[in-house]
Amino acid sequence: MKLQFHPIAHFKTITKHRHQVMLHCFRAGIPIQGLLHDLSKYTPTEFIPGALFYQGTRSPNEAEREKNGYSAAWLHHKGRNKHHYEFWNDVNPASKRYEPVEMPTRYLIEMFCDRVAASKIYNGEKYTDADALNYFLSGMKRKIPMHPKTAKKLWFLLKMLADKGEAETFAYLRSMKK
Repeated sequence: MKLQFHPIAHFKTITKHRHQVMLHCFRAGIPIQGLLHDLSKYTPTEFIPGALFYQGTRSPNEAEREKNGYSAAWLHHKGRNKHHYEFWNDVNPASKRYEPVEMPTRYLIEMFCDRVAASKIYNGEKYTDADALNYFLSGMKRKIPMHPKTAKKLWFLLKMLADKGEAETFAYLRSMKK
């Protein structure tokens, strides 16, 4: 894989994504989370690999992972952003093993907003309201360790979006206890 440094293109992509998530968070009733969303992407630890592995059609973390066997940018990002279910892993006192913890509702809503925005950015004009659900279902086939209640709630929201559209789904999100 030949690497080229694309700081301007990467900056535009992450900023466009962040603004889309902000709009979704405002519509969902969590405006402060929208304003603070993904600020870690602008830190050198995340921004430099993002610009180096930038492709514009998928997350640069995937390309970094393919080249290095892991993504240092992703490890940094998921450890600082509570809207990623990977953040919510802790040692279960009974089993003494790391296991998924159920996400608080406000971060689940932000995760929903993040996934929908990412689908819009990466799929562009081809975007449909079913894209985020399809991405979620493809991840479940890989047996991603998400708390079962979190997965069920996220599936419900993504299915609602696919079946009923944004207006009804965001109205439902605003009614949820945060």
